[in-house]
Amino acid sequence: MIAKLNEKILKTNAPIVVGLDPTLKLIPPHILEKAYKEYGKTLKACGEAVFEYNKGIIDAIYDIVPAVKPQIAMYEQFGIEGLIAYKKTVDYAHEKGLIVIADVKRGDIGSTSENYAKAHLGHVDVAGEKLAGFDADFATVNPYLGVDGIKPFIDVCKEEKKGIFILVKTSNKSSGEFQDRLIDGAPLYEHVARKVDEWGKDFMNGNYSYVGAVVGATYPEMGKALRKVMPHSVILVPGYGAQGGKGADLVHFFNEDHLGAIVNSSRGIIAAYQKEEYASFGEMNYADASRQAVIDMRENIKTALN
Repeated sequence: MIAKLNEKILKTNAPIVVGLDPTLKLIPPHILEKAYKEYGKTLKACGEAVFEYNKGIIDAIYDIVPAVKPQIAMYEQFGIEGLIAYKKTVDYAHEKGLIVIADVKRGDIGSTSENYAKAHLGHVDVAGEKLAGFDADFATVNPYLGVDGIKPFIDVCKEEKKGIFILVKTSNKSSGEFQDRLIDGAPLYEHVARKVDEWGKDFMNGNYSYVGAVVGATYPEMGKALRKVMPHSVILVPGYGAQGGKGADLVHFFNEDHLGAIVNSSRGIIAAYQKEEYASFGEMNYADASRQAVIDMRENIKTALN
């Protein structure tokens, strides 16, 4: 799967993953009104509206980006109806040829992590039949419990030829409360990065490992240092756009082959129609605004890398 991801990045010339993070405030009113009319003001209506919204965006961008990244919390808020919308989104993205990164941030003791890994990346054995749960291609993983929480994911990934992105240095403002703490003269995030590199060495495809890392665009200097610590890991880079990251901040996240990183933008793309520069599209053409936002982001990154 890591080779497929790099292949699609090169084909689209867009090291971009679109974060499908829907909230009711982002969904255009005409989509919500249609769902409310059909299902009432219910959680089912919310789930249907979420999928319709996502479907429009996927239809508009599937040919110009390699991947999408649904954040499961945005779906779980609607209970089981939200999870149904999540699964429908994953399946529809696959139908359109997109790679799906499940932003689930799981990580627990061994047996629990094993089942999280099966749910999001693997299969369960049902009376001799191998059945997939959510069936994403990658998942984000929290390393706080150490190798007990990571190894079950790696084991499932090896079996399924899928991958993970381990949280190393996140883009949120308070990340430093723990991640920047010095331990034996180095910040905690650097210790985590060295473990990512270690875990990834036994799970390679060409120059890149199936074990990737999450490093926020809001900390470009740290990204530069961590790129050297994890030369074979693909870095998932959140924080572009709405959180303040820009193209110039991304240069050092990439290797010389212009691979090694994929940059996430969520609200900046899926809610582009609400931004002043794309307001001319209008809410009815929200998906076209999202496509233009992707094109502009691609050019911004390309200019920075060149």
